Amino acid sequence: MNNGDQISRVALKKVTPEVSSAMGSLHAAAVTAAQDAKVEPELLELVRIRASQLNGCAFCLDMHTKDARAEGETEQRIYALNAWRETPFFTERERAALELTEAVTLVHDGHVPDAVYAEAAEVFDEGQIAALIWAATVINAYNRIAIATRMVPGAYQAKQK
Repeated sequence: MNNGDQISRVALKKVTPEVSSAMGSLHAAAVTAAQDAKVEPELLELVRIRASQLNGCAFCLDMHTKDARAEGETEQRIYALNAWRETPFFTERERAALELTEAVTLVHDGHVPDAVYAEAAEVFDEGQIAALIWAATVINAYNRIAIATRMVPGAYQAKQK
């Protein structure tokens, strides 16, 4: 399994296609829940990018920054997302979603504090909060898959609107 200096990693889709398919179905269900709850696709991409930044997932960062641009997101906001608290570029709603995303991603550090949840509840209804929690959960799972299997960023092409 050794290719020079790197150990080749398992191809999950090939070795466990049923689990990979189930993960794809979970992702699709989370996207549908977000659509039904009227959570904007642009906001979902910010959630995916922010979680991927926190997890250090280059593959998912490549994919979701491209998807965000295809949804009309600006480069300025993508570049500043890592420092969203220090910028004027994000709305109250986006800030609440980003705070919730960080709490879910870093659940080991504070277990999604009541204050973070309450802030989200001020600007999102229950269906939207549920959709955001699912979106953060799914991207966190994908981050772990991409990192563990060393998925290589760069080749992904976003679908154009």
